[in-house]
Amino acid sequence: MYAIIEVGAKQYYVEKNDIIEVERFSAGKEIVLDKVLLVSNDKQAEVGQPYLKGAKVHALVLGHILGEKSVAFKYRRRKSSHWKKGHRQQLVRLKIKDIELIQTK
Repeated sequence: MYAIIEVGAKQYYVEKNDIIEVERFSAGKEIVLDKVLLVSNDKQAEVGQPYLKGAKVHALVLGHILGEKSVAFKYRRRKSSHWKKGHRQQLVRLKIKDIELIQTK
């Protein structure tokens, strides 16, 4: 069984026991993600418009980390003028514990 969830402004394909890195947010040790766009098993797929009612993804917060460094560099030739700035995005590492779908028909 897999699901497509929305966290922040991004969408993630997740399965049970997957580990994903999303943008940092404040939460406890266990969280419930209810913005589920699609849930599918071997036989059928349920698609929300835009979200599925009764679908939840349970996740465990493993820790807060920093992402890969991105560097912005601007250079003007022959002017002895340049600047360089770096940034590391704050991320949260999540482990998907369970994908839950309650039929509401």
